[in-house]
Amino acid sequence: MIPAMPATASTARQASVSALRFGRVAAMGAVAALILFAGVWGSWGTAQHVMLTKGRERGTLRVARCAGGVCDGPFAPASPGARPRARVEIEKSVAVHAGTTYDVVLKPGTGDAVRSGPAGILFAWVPLGGALLLASVVVAGGMRLARPAWVLGLAGAGLLTAAFVALQ
Repeated sequence: MIPAMPATASTARQASVSALRFGRVAAMGAVAALILFAGVWGSWGTAQHVMLTKGRERGTLRVARCAGGVCDGPFAPASPGARPRARVEIEKSVAVHAGTTYDVVLKPGTGDAVRSGPAGILFAWVPLGGALLLASVVVAGGMRLARPAWVLGLAGAGLLTAAFVALQ
């Protein structure tokens, strides 16, 4: 090709294909980042109480009964400044059974309890585990990045598996 000649159609086509590829990767990267942000946001509402326990009431909850979506029972304090309570509620899930005692942290200013310890931490981050799995599909399919997708997927699966094992 002579330098003074205009660009051919193949050069213009290559430029448009590159622009579309960049647009796809950028859009899917933004979607994956949004999914991961939503997973962290969904987890942090509970995780902050479990992980940052300084100054919070810690103790044990003996689940007396479950009705609807909550279980309740008496709270026995284990931290300085905590007071015993006749009735504290915890969200009913597959990990809470009547007649069982759990280590809990009370949400400040309420009578709501959250599981503490390693099981509570892992259970609090379960939404992030799901987000990691979903983001791995977006990264693999939309961005065509297989290795980072595997890393995200295995991290999500590992987190969910660890939470399942810890709650048993």
